[in-house]
Amino acid sequence: MNGLRRWLLSVLLACSVWPVTATAAPLVFSDTGQEARFHALTAELRCVQCQNQSLADSDALIAQDMRRQVLTLMQQGQSDSQIRAYLVQRYGQFVLYRPALSAATIALWLVPGLLLICGALLAWRVIARRQHLLAEHPLPPSGDDW
Repeated sequence: MNGLRRWLLSVLLACSVWPVTATAAPLVFSDTGQEARFHALTAELRCVQCQNQSLADSDALIAQDMRRQVLTLMQQGQSDSQIRAYLVQRYGQFVLYRPALSAATIALWLVPGLLLICGALLAWRVIARRQHLLAEHPLPPSGDDW
């Protein structure tokens, strides 16, 4: 009896740690136009789990589900803008690599340009100050003639 318990416990333990892999069935497209549209659309969308990968590139399980949902919506005859609107409604503006310009996203569009302008102004000021200091106080000759 003790051997049977040990064997059953071993089987249960092996089953509990056995790696579970979710293999998804391949996506089936009706034609090459639909496939090209699908790939273009999923390249524009962000994986909500990976955050820095497109929906097309991500291997996350949620990305697989989102790709299936995109294909299902395409097969139902929805346009790309309708599909984007559905995903934004479900996951928020984050799912878009290029979010629409609105009060909530204006900082995303303006801050990079403002930082670039501020950096250029700062660099110009530092260079101008150094040139002014060099003009007022020239460096003494080094004495080493090459």
